[in-house]
Amino acid sequence: MKTYRSTLNSMMLVILVWQLGLFLQADAQIPDACLLSSTYRPPDNSDINVTCGTKYMDLSIYICPVYNVQYNESMMVLNNIMRNPQCYGKADWNVTPPVLKFRFPINETSLTDCGNKFQITNQVGTGQFSDFSNVQFVNISGSIMSVDPAAGMITYRPQILYMFSCKYPLQYLINNTQLSVSGVNVAIRDNNGSFVSTLRMELYQDSQYTKLLTIPSTGLNLKTKIFVAVEATNLTERFNLLLDRCYTTTTPYPTQTTYYDLFVGCTRDSQTKIQANGVSQKALFNFEAFRFVEHKNMTVSTFFLHCVTRLCETATCSSLLPNCGTQSRRRRAAEDVPNNATITSRPIVVHQKTTDESMSVFQTSSAQSIASAFSSLLFSLVLAWCST
Repeated sequence: MKTYRSTLNSMMLVILVWQLGLFLQADAQIPDACLLSSTYRPPDNSDINVTCGTKYMDLSIYICPVYNVQYNESMMVLNNIMRNPQCYGKADWNVTPPVLKFRFPINETSLTDCGNKFQITNQVGTGQFSDFSNVQFVNISGSIMSVDPAAGMITYRPQILYMFSCKYPLQYLINNTQLSVSGVNVAIRDNNGSFVSTLRMELYQDSQYTKLLTIPSTGLNLKTKIFVAVEATNLTERFNLLLDRCYTTTTPYPTQTTYYDLFVGCTRDSQTKIQANGVSQKALFNFEAFRFVEHKNMTVSTFFLHCVTRLCETATCSSLLPNCGTQSRRRRAAEDVPNNATITSRPIVVHQKTTDESMSVFQTSSAQSIASAFSSLLFSLVLAWCST
């Protein structure tokens, strides 16, 4: 038994020495691409590049500085989460200089599994959001750090730590891309980090929002009530949909100078009634069909409805709505609205006649028909009497 244990211990020692030899050999081997690269130097904070994309966050760091301080790609991991292979990067030796790439989807699973942090903050609107008294941002952050294999009490390797973060306003921008943020199917645009999503706007003819509005080729009658529903789909209960402004233009382009506001802040058209806004994932309002004055010589007037939308946390949506009892937010000119920040309706065609006028025409036509029928009947009776 003692001989067996001695042999087993010897074999374990040999295996450990062999593994250590392999590690030291691998550690000593510097890739040729790094020996010829100007980035073969100690690490620097500028070695990391962060891309806040539409579906993924992409991180890349120069890999040669990692080798310079006796690490390699297998020793660099997201947020020190070593148990998950998805938290490690992949070396790309085909680019100059060589880089170590990390990519992870912006969803709750990847945030949890790789230890990234997801935080929502409230800030006063600035820049393109300067007309908003309060804007919510989501910040996704984490770090790439080295894992030191030294088993003793001391090490001669420096600690490598690269910090990263992406900050996005919770602002909807219409786009065909989608992604999931903490279980919420929204998306973000590459060029400015603003949220995008496939929103849906529907026009209805009834207050129950069950019958889609049919617009005849001759156009709707003036003062016809149009019920509008703007909905964001596939969201968790954490977020609601908020309409900041809805307005109309004579073309499908939201940035044209000729526009008419249905509501923005506390300013509201007298015939526009908001039924639900910021209280669920569907916003509801209605207005009456009208014509643009510039179309006065035309038989029908065509216009388009645009709504500027964003997300808000359910607990704070009410604070983002304007307080019309004190100071309201400024009106936003149509040309100041980013083109991709709106959702646009199908064409709305309106005729010159009002609903009341149409009823009068119908009533007049009916009366004329009755009178004509009565006259025909009376004439027939007279003929019959004369023949007798």
